[in-house]
Amino acid sequence: MSKEKKTAAAISAVMAYIRTEEELTTLQSMPPHQQMPSPAQRPAIDSVKLWSISGRQTQMQTRMQMQMKAFHRFKNGNL
Repeated sequence: MSKEKKTAAAISAVMAYIRTEEELTTLQSMPPHQQMPSPAQRPAIDSVKLWSISGRQTQMQTRMQMQMKAFHRFKNGNL
C-alpha cells in the first residue's frame, strides 16, 4: 500500500471518529423531550414472527430436497 493511501485512510478514520463524537455530543446536549427514545422505551413495531419464518424455512427446505431429487429416490421404491 502506498504512503498516500495509508495517510488518506488514517485521515478518513480520524475524521469519522471526530464526526461520531460530535454527533454524540449534540445528542447529549438536546433537551430530554427531543432526544430519541431508548430501545426499551420504543414500542416493538417490527416484531419477529417465528411461525412465519419457520413455515417459510420448511417450504424452502422441501423445495430444495425435491430439486435435489431426494424424494424421487423413495418414490421408485429404492432406498
